[in-house]
Amino acid sequence: MPSNTLTRTRLAIVFTVGFAAALGPALVAATPAWSAEGGRPSISKKHFGTLAGGEKIDVYTLRNSGGMRVKILTYGGILQSIEVPDSRGRPANVTLGFDNLSDYVKKSPYFGCITGRYANRIAKGRFTLDGKTYRLATNDGPNHLHGGAKGFDKRVWKADPFRRGGSVGLVMTYTSPNGEEGYPGTLRTRVVYTLTGDNRIRMDYRATTSRPTVVNLTNHAYFNLRGEGNGRILGHELQINASRYTPVDKTLIPTGKTPGLGGTPLDFRAPTAIGDRIDNKHQQITRGGGYDHNYVLDGRGLRTAATVVEPDSGRVLKVITDQPGLQFYSGNFLDGTLRGTGGRLYPKRSGFALESQHFPDSPNHANFPSTVLRPGDVYRTTTIYAFSTVS
Repeated sequence: MPSNTLTRTRLAIVFTVGFAAALGPALVAATPAWSAEGGRPSISKKHFGTLAGGEKIDVYTLRNSGGMRVKILTYGGILQSIEVPDSRGRPANVTLGFDNLSDYVKKSPYFGCITGRYANRIAKGRFTLDGKTYRLATNDGPNHLHGGAKGFDKRVWKADPFRRGGSVGLVMTYTSPNGEEGYPGTLRTRVVYTLTGDNRIRMDYRATTSRPTVVNLTNHAYFNLRGEGNGRILGHELQINASRYTPVDKTLIPTGKTPGLGGTPLDFRAPTAIGDRIDNKHQQITRGGGYDHNYVLDGRGLRTAATVVEPDSGRVLKVITDQPGLQFYSGNFLDGTLRGTGGRLYPKRSGFALESQHFPDSPNHANFPSTVLRPGDVYRTTTIYAFSTVS
Protein backbone atom coordinates (compact mmCIF):
# COMPACT_ATOMS: atom_id res chain seq x y z
CA MET A 1 0.00 0.00 0.00
CA PRO A 2 2.68 2.62 0.84
CA SER A 3 4.43 2.06 -2.52
CA ASN A 4 1.14 2.48 -4.45
CA THR A 5 0.39 5.66 -2.53
CA LEU A 6 3.83 7.01 -3.34
CA THR A 7 3.37 6.19 -7.03
CA ARG A 8 0.06 8.04 -7.15
CA THR A 9 1.59 11.02 -5.35
CA ARG A 10 4.48 11.24 -7.79
CA LEU A 11 2.11 10.99 -10.75
CA ALA A 12 -0.04 13.78 -9.32
CA ILE A 13 3.00 16.03 -8.88
CA VAL A 14 4.27 15.39 -12.41
CA PHE A 15 0.78 15.80 -13.84
CA THR A 16 0.09 19.13 -12.13
CA VAL A 17 3.51 20.70 -12.47
CA GLY A 18 3.90 19.59 -16.08
CA PHE A 19 0.59 21.12 -17.09
CA ALA A 20 1.22 24.39 -15.22
CA ALA A 21 4.55 24.70 -17.03
CA ALA A 22 2.84 24.10 -20.37
CA LEU A 23 0.34 26.91 -19.81
CA GLY A 24 2.78 29.23 -18.08
CA PRO A 25 1.52 32.62 -16.84
CA ALA A 26 -1.86 32.14 -18.51
CA LEU A 27 -2.94 29.53 -15.97
CA VAL A 28 -1.59 31.49 -13.02
CA ALA A 29 -3.48 34.57 -14.13
CA ALA A 30 -6.77 32.73 -14.61
CA THR A 31 -9.72 33.65 -12.39
CA PRO A 32 -13.10 31.93 -12.01
CA ALA A 33 -14.85 34.59 -14.09
CA TRP A 34 -14.17 37.86 -15.84
CA SER A 35 -16.31 40.16 -17.92
CA ALA A 36 -16.12 40.87 -21.62
CA GLU A 37 -16.32 44.44 -22.80
CA GLY A 38 -16.05 45.57 -26.37
CA GLY A 39 -16.24 42.01 -27.69
CA ARG A 40 -13.39 40.68 -25.57
CA PRO A 41 -13.35 36.97 -24.68
CA SER A 42 -14.99 36.02 -21.39
CA ILE A 43 -15.86 33.09 -19.17
CA SER A 44 -18.42 32.83 -16.37
CA LYS A 45 -19.73 30.13 -14.05
CA LYS A 46 -23.21 29.29 -12.74
CA HIS A 47 -24.79 26.48 -10.74
CA PHE A 48 -26.49 23.95 -13.05
CA GLY A 49 -27.85 21.36 -10.64
CA THR A 50 -27.13 18.91 -7.83
CA LEU A 51 -26.67 15.15 -8.16
CA ALA A 52 -28.45 12.67 -5.90
CA GLY A 53 -25.24 12.21 -3.91
CA GLY A 54 -25.03 15.95 -3.21
CA GLU A 55 -22.33 16.88 -5.74
CA LYS A 56 -22.96 20.32 -7.19
CA ILE A 57 -22.63 20.71 -10.95
CA ASP A 58 -21.59 23.95 -12.61
CA VAL A 59 -21.96 25.26 -16.13
CA TYR A 60 -19.23 27.47 -17.58
CA THR A 61 -20.05 29.85 -20.41
CA LEU A 62 -17.18 30.73 -22.75
CA ARG A 63 -17.45 33.60 -25.22
CA ASN A 64 -15.04 34.75 -27.89
CA SER A 65 -14.87 37.88 -30.03
CA GLY A 66 -16.17 36.05 -33.12
CA GLY A 67 -19.79 35.69 -32.07
CA MET A 68 -19.44 32.22 -30.58
CA ARG A 69 -20.63 31.03 -27.17
CA VAL A 70 -19.96 27.59 -25.64
CA LYS A 71 -21.38 26.10 -22.44
CA ILE A 72 -19.57 23.26 -20.66
CA LEU A 73 -20.77 21.22 -17.68
CA THR A 74 -18.60 19.78 -14.93
CA TYR A 75 -20.81 16.69 -15.17
CA GLY A 76 -19.23 14.51 -17.86
CA GLY A 77 -17.25 17.46 -19.25
CA ILE A 78 -20.30 17.95 -21.47
CA LEU A 79 -20.46 20.46 -24.30
CA GLN A 80 -24.01 21.50 -23.43
CA SER A 81 -24.39 24.28 -26.00
CA ILE A 82 -22.37 25.59 -28.96
CA GLU A 83 -23.76 28.80 -30.42
CA VAL A 84 -22.27 29.88 -33.74
CA PRO A 85 -23.46 32.41 -36.33
CA ASP A 86 -24.81 31.41 -39.73
CA SER A 87 -23.79 33.04 -43.01
CA ARG A 88 -26.03 36.02 -42.16
CA GLY A 89 -24.58 36.42 -38.68
CA ARG A 90 -27.54 34.88 -36.84
CA PRO A 91 -26.46 32.65 -33.91
CA ALA A 92 -27.94 29.25 -33.09
CA ASN A 93 -27.02 26.36 -30.80
CA VAL A 94 -25.77 23.59 -33.11
CA THR A 95 -25.27 20.75 -30.62
CA LEU A 96 -27.94 18.53 -29.08
CA GLY A 97 -28.40 18.53 -25.33
CA PHE A 98 -30.68 19.18 -22.36
CA ASP A 99 -31.50 22.25 -20.27
CA ASN A 100 -31.43 20.35 -16.96
CA LEU A 101 -29.15 17.96 -15.08
CA SER A 102 -31.80 15.30 -14.46
CA ASP A 103 -32.19 14.52 -18.16
CA TYR A 104 -28.42 14.19 -18.58
CA VAL A 105 -28.31 11.72 -15.69
CA LYS A 106 -31.36 9.65 -16.69
CA LYS A 107 -31.77 9.95 -20.46
CA SER A 108 -28.69 11.15 -22.29
CA PRO A 109 -27.36 9.11 -25.25
CA TYR A 110 -23.89 10.56 -24.51
CA PHE A 111 -24.78 14.10 -25.67
CA GLY A 112 -21.59 16.21 -25.82
CA CYS A 113 -19.67 14.25 -23.18
CA ILE A 114 -16.07 13.22 -22.63
CA THR A 115 -16.23 9.51 -23.43
CA GLY A 116 -13.93 7.03 -21.70
CA ARG A 117 -12.04 5.19 -20.43
CA TYR A 118 -12.61 3.50 -23.73
CA ALA A 119 -14.78 5.24 -26.30
CA ASN A 120 -16.83 2.98 -28.57
CA ARG A 121 -17.19 -0.80 -28.18
CA ILE A 122 -15.14 -3.65 -26.73
CA ALA A 123 -16.41 -7.09 -27.75
CA LYS A 124 -18.10 -9.11 -25.02
CA GLY A 125 -16.76 -6.72 -22.39
CA ARG A 126 -13.33 -8.26 -22.13
CA PHE A 127 -9.75 -7.90 -23.31
CA THR A 128 -6.39 -9.48 -22.50
CA LEU A 129 -3.33 -7.41 -21.63
CA ASP A 130 0.06 -8.86 -20.70
CA GLY A 131 -1.51 -12.30 -20.32
CA LYS A 132 -4.30 -11.22 -17.96
CA THR A 133 -7.94 -11.03 -19.02
CA TYR A 134 -10.00 -8.10 -17.78
CA ARG A 135 -13.79 -8.16 -17.67
CA LEU A 136 -15.86 -5.03 -18.19
CA ALA A 137 -19.55 -4.19 -18.04
CA THR A 138 -21.65 -5.30 -21.01
CA ASN A 139 -23.91 -2.26 -21.35
CA ASP A 140 -24.60 -2.49 -25.10
CA GLY A 141 -26.11 -5.88 -25.75
CA PRO A 142 -23.25 -8.38 -25.41
CA ASN A 143 -20.62 -5.64 -25.63
CA HIS A 144 -18.97 -2.91 -23.58
CA LEU A 145 -19.70 0.65 -24.73
CA HIS A 146 -18.16 4.05 -23.92
CA GLY A 147 -16.49 3.10 -20.65
CA GLY A 148 -19.25 1.04 -19.08
CA ALA A 149 -22.18 1.57 -16.74
CA LYS A 150 -20.62 4.70 -15.25
CA GLY A 151 -18.01 5.95 -17.65
CA PHE A 152 -16.36 9.35 -17.83
CA ASP A 153 -19.60 10.82 -19.19
CA LYS A 154 -21.21 10.28 -15.76
CA ARG A 155 -18.33 11.51 -13.60
CA VAL A 156 -17.87 14.91 -11.99
CA TRP A 157 -14.86 16.72 -13.45
CA LYS A 158 -12.85 19.47 -11.79
CA ALA A 159 -12.75 22.61 -13.91
CA ASP A 160 -10.18 25.42 -13.87
CA PRO A 161 -10.74 28.38 -16.24
CA PHE A 162 -7.97 30.19 -18.07
CA ARG A 163 -7.39 32.91 -20.63
CA ARG A 164 -4.53 33.14 -23.13
CA GLY A 165 -4.54 36.12 -25.48
CA GLY A 166 -7.74 35.94 -27.52
CA SER A 167 -8.67 32.46 -26.25
CA VAL A 168 -10.52 31.25 -23.16
CA GLY A 169 -10.91 27.74 -21.87
CA LEU A 170 -11.30 25.14 -19.16
CA VAL A 171 -8.86 22.60 -17.80
CA MET A 172 -10.97 19.56 -16.93
CA THR A 173 -9.42 16.85 -14.72
CA TYR A 174 -10.62 13.53 -13.37
CA THR A 175 -8.77 10.68 -11.65
CA SER A 176 -10.20 7.24 -12.35
CA PRO A 177 -9.12 4.79 -9.62
CA ASN A 178 -7.61 1.39 -10.32
CA GLY A 179 -10.39 -1.09 -11.09
CA GLU A 180 -13.06 1.47 -11.92
CA GLU A 181 -15.47 -0.16 -14.39
CA GLY A 182 -13.04 -3.09 -14.51
CA TYR A 183 -10.09 -1.21 -16.02
CA PRO A 184 -6.62 -1.65 -14.52
CA GLY A 185 -4.53 1.25 -13.30
CA THR A 186 -5.22 4.63 -11.71
CA LEU A 187 -5.77 6.88 -14.71
CA ARG A 188 -5.18 10.62 -14.28
CA THR A 189 -6.98 12.37 -17.10
CA ARG A 190 -6.93 15.98 -18.26
CA VAL A 191 -8.97 17.48 -21.08
CA VAL A 192 -8.34 21.10 -22.02
CA TYR A 193 -11.15 22.87 -23.84
CA THR A 194 -10.02 26.03 -25.61
CA LEU A 195 -12.36 28.43 -27.43
CA THR A 196 -10.26 30.45 -29.87
CA GLY A 197 -10.94 33.80 -31.49
CA ASP A 198 -11.45 32.17 -34.90
CA ASN A 199 -14.41 30.02 -33.77
CA ARG A 200 -12.59 26.81 -32.94
CA ILE A 201 -13.08 24.49 -30.00
CA ARG A 202 -9.76 22.78 -29.38
CA MET A 203 -9.72 19.68 -27.17
CA ASP A 204 -6.35 18.50 -25.86
CA TYR A 205 -6.45 15.15 -24.06
CA ARG A 206 -3.75 13.80 -21.75
CA ALA A 207 -3.62 10.78 -19.43
CA THR A 208 -1.12 8.83 -17.33
CA THR A 209 -1.56 5.47 -15.62
CA SER A 210 -0.16 3.58 -12.62
CA ARG A 211 -0.52 0.18 -14.35
CA PRO A 212 -0.71 -1.04 -17.95
CA THR A 213 -4.20 -0.27 -19.28
CA VAL A 214 -6.12 0.67 -22.43
CA VAL A 215 -7.31 4.20 -23.18
CA ASN A 216 -9.42 5.70 -25.95
CA LEU A 217 -10.91 9.14 -25.28
CA THR A 218 -13.17 11.29 -27.42
CA ASN A 219 -15.96 13.85 -27.33
CA HIS A 220 -19.46 12.68 -28.26
CA ALA A 221 -21.15 15.88 -29.45
CA TYR A 222 -24.20 15.49 -31.68
CA PHE A 223 -24.45 18.25 -34.27
CA ASN A 224 -27.22 19.81 -36.30
CA LEU A 225 -25.82 22.83 -38.13
CA ARG A 226 -29.34 24.10 -38.81
CA GLY A 227 -29.70 24.44 -35.04
CA GLU A 228 -30.57 21.79 -32.45
CA GLY A 229 -34.17 20.66 -32.66
CA ASN A 230 -34.50 22.14 -36.14
CA GLY A 231 -35.27 19.05 -38.21
CA ARG A 232 -33.17 16.20 -39.49
CA ILE A 233 -29.57 16.26 -40.66
CA LEU A 234 -30.11 14.41 -43.95
CA GLY A 235 -29.37 17.46 -46.09
CA HIS A 236 -26.00 18.15 -44.48
CA GLU A 237 -23.19 17.56 -46.98
CA LEU A 238 -20.41 15.43 -45.50
CA GLN A 239 -16.88 14.71 -46.65
CA ILE A 240 -14.65 12.25 -44.76
CA ASN A 241 -10.98 11.96 -45.67
CA ALA A 242 -10.82 8.19 -45.45
CA SER A 243 -10.27 5.51 -48.10
CA ARG A 244 -10.93 2.53 -45.81
CA TYR A 245 -13.17 1.59 -42.89
CA THR A 246 -13.70 -1.14 -40.32
CA PRO A 247 -16.85 -3.14 -41.21
CA VAL A 248 -18.84 -4.55 -38.30
CA ASP A 249 -20.68 -7.73 -37.37
CA LYS A 250 -24.31 -7.91 -36.26
CA THR A 251 -23.44 -6.50 -32.82
CA LEU A 252 -21.46 -3.59 -34.37
CA ILE A 253 -18.06 -5.02 -33.43
CA PRO A 254 -15.33 -4.68 -36.11
CA THR A 255 -14.53 -7.85 -38.02
CA GLY A 256 -10.83 -6.94 -38.01
CA LYS A 257 -10.71 -6.20 -41.74
CA THR A 258 -10.12 -2.74 -43.24
CA PRO A 259 -11.43 -2.85 -46.83
CA GLY A 260 -11.59 0.07 -49.23
CA LEU A 261 -14.68 2.28 -49.34
CA GLY A 262 -14.81 2.54 -53.13
CA GLY A 263 -18.10 1.41 -54.59
CA THR A 264 -19.91 1.33 -51.23
CA PRO A 265 -22.62 3.68 -49.90
CA LEU A 266 -20.27 4.46 -46.99
CA ASP A 267 -17.81 6.33 -49.22
CA PHE A 268 -17.75 10.05 -48.33
CA ARG A 269 -14.49 11.01 -49.99
CA ALA A 270 -16.52 13.36 -52.19
CA PRO A 271 -19.02 15.70 -50.46
CA THR A 272 -22.35 13.86 -50.27
CA ALA A 273 -25.62 14.60 -48.51
CA ILE A 274 -25.95 12.36 -45.45
CA GLY A 275 -29.42 11.28 -46.55
CA ASP A 276 -28.55 10.34 -50.11
CA ARG A 277 -27.68 6.71 -49.34
CA ILE A 278 -28.65 6.29 -45.70
CA ASP A 279 -31.41 3.78 -46.48
CA ASN A 280 -29.33 1.74 -48.90
CA LYS A 281 -29.72 -2.03 -48.50
CA HIS A 282 -25.97 -2.56 -48.19
CA GLN A 283 -25.31 -5.01 -45.35
CA GLN A 284 -23.27 -2.52 -43.33
CA ILE A 285 -25.92 0.20 -43.58
CA THR A 286 -28.58 -2.29 -42.55
CA ARG A 287 -26.58 -3.47 -39.55
CA GLY A 288 -26.05 0.06 -38.30
CA GLY A 289 -29.58 1.24 -39.02
CA GLY A 290 -27.82 3.93 -41.01
CA TYR A 291 -24.24 5.11 -40.45
CA ASP A 292 -22.49 3.94 -37.28
CA HIS A 293 -19.02 3.10 -38.55
CA ASN A 294 -15.36 3.79 -37.90
CA TYR A 295 -13.43 5.33 -40.79
CA VAL A 296 -9.69 4.70 -41.18
CA LEU A 297 -8.45 8.24 -41.74
CA ASP A 298 -5.97 9.06 -44.47
CA GLY A 299 -2.69 10.68 -43.49
CA ARG A 300 -1.06 11.22 -40.12
CA GLY A 301 -0.66 14.01 -37.63
CA LEU A 302 -3.10 16.85 -37.06
CA ARG A 303 -5.16 17.04 -40.26
CA THR A 304 -8.73 17.58 -41.46
CA ALA A 305 -10.69 14.38 -40.96
CA ALA A 306 -14.14 15.57 -42.04
CA THR A 307 -15.96 18.62 -43.37
CA VAL A 308 -19.71 19.20 -43.05
CA VAL A 309 -21.65 21.94 -44.86
CA GLU A 310 -25.29 22.80 -44.11
CA PRO A 311 -26.58 24.53 -47.26
CA ASP A 312 -29.50 26.48 -45.76
CA SER A 313 -27.61 28.14 -42.89
CA GLY A 314 -24.24 28.20 -44.63
CA ARG A 315 -22.57 26.85 -41.49
CA VAL A 316 -19.46 24.71 -41.93
CA LEU A 317 -17.87 22.32 -39.45
CA LYS A 318 -14.40 20.87 -39.88
CA VAL A 319 -13.16 18.10 -37.58
CA ILE A 320 -9.38 18.24 -37.29
CA THR A 321 -7.59 15.47 -35.40
CA ASP A 322 -4.38 13.46 -34.98
CA GLN A 323 -6.34 10.27 -34.28
CA PRO A 324 -6.30 7.31 -36.70
CA GLY A 325 -10.08 6.84 -36.78
CA LEU A 326 -13.36 8.72 -36.94
CA GLN A 327 -16.73 7.23 -35.96
CA PHE A 328 -19.57 8.65 -38.05
CA TYR A 329 -22.93 8.16 -36.35
CA SER A 330 -26.10 9.47 -38.00
CA GLY A 331 -28.38 9.57 -34.96
CA ASN A 332 -30.15 6.33 -35.86
CA PHE A 333 -31.37 5.61 -32.32
CA LEU A 334 -32.90 9.00 -31.62
CA ASP A 335 -36.65 8.34 -31.54
CA GLY A 336 -38.48 11.58 -30.84
CA THR A 337 -38.85 11.02 -27.09
CA LEU A 338 -36.01 13.33 -25.96
CA ARG A 339 -36.74 17.04 -25.54
CA GLY A 340 -33.72 19.26 -26.06
CA THR A 341 -32.43 22.59 -24.81
CA GLY A 342 -34.71 24.54 -27.15
CA GLY A 343 -37.81 22.68 -25.96
CA ARG A 344 -38.20 20.66 -29.16
CA LEU A 345 -38.18 16.89 -29.55
CA TYR A 346 -35.28 15.10 -31.24
CA PRO A 347 -36.56 12.69 -33.92
CA LYS A 348 -34.54 9.98 -35.61
CA ARG A 349 -31.50 11.37 -37.44
CA SER A 350 -31.85 14.87 -36.03
CA GLY A 351 -28.17 14.94 -35.05
CA PHE A 352 -24.89 13.38 -36.15
CA ALA A 353 -21.65 12.61 -34.34
CA LEU A 354 -18.09 12.58 -35.66
CA GLU A 355 -16.02 10.97 -32.91
CA SER A 356 -12.25 11.12 -33.35
CA GLN A 357 -10.78 7.94 -31.88
CA HIS A 358 -8.68 4.82 -32.07
CA PHE A 359 -10.60 1.95 -33.59
CA PRO A 360 -13.41 0.14 -31.76
CA ASP A 361 -12.35 -3.10 -30.05
CA SER A 362 -8.67 -2.37 -30.69
CA PRO A 363 -7.54 -4.32 -27.59
CA ASN A 364 -8.83 -7.49 -29.31
CA HIS A 365 -7.29 -6.83 -32.74
CA ALA A 366 -3.51 -6.96 -33.01
CA ASN A 367 -3.62 -5.38 -36.49
CA PHE A 368 -5.36 -2.21 -35.21
CA PRO A 369 -3.38 0.76 -33.82
CA SER A 370 -2.64 0.01 -30.18
CA THR A 371 -4.55 1.68 -27.34
CA VAL A 372 -2.26 0.34 -24.60
CA LEU A 373 -0.91 2.91 -22.12
CA ARG A 374 1.89 1.96 -19.73
CA PRO A 375 3.31 3.63 -16.62
CA GLY A 376 5.78 6.32 -17.56
CA ASP A 377 4.14 6.96 -20.91
CA VAL A 378 1.70 9.78 -21.63
CA TYR A 379 -1.49 9.50 -23.67
CA ARG A 380 -1.83 12.64 -25.80
CA THR A 381 -4.25 13.53 -28.56
CA THR A 382 -5.87 16.67 -30.00
CA THR A 383 -9.14 17.25 -31.82
CA ILE A 384 -10.55 20.55 -33.05
CA TYR A 385 -14.09 21.53 -34.01
CA ALA A 386 -13.59 24.43 -36.45
CA PHE A 387 -16.69 26.47 -37.38
CA SER A 388 -17.08 28.86 -40.28
CA THR A 389 -19.58 29.76 -42.99
CA VAL A 390 -19.69 29.49 -46.77
CA SER A 391 -19.28 32.75 -48.63
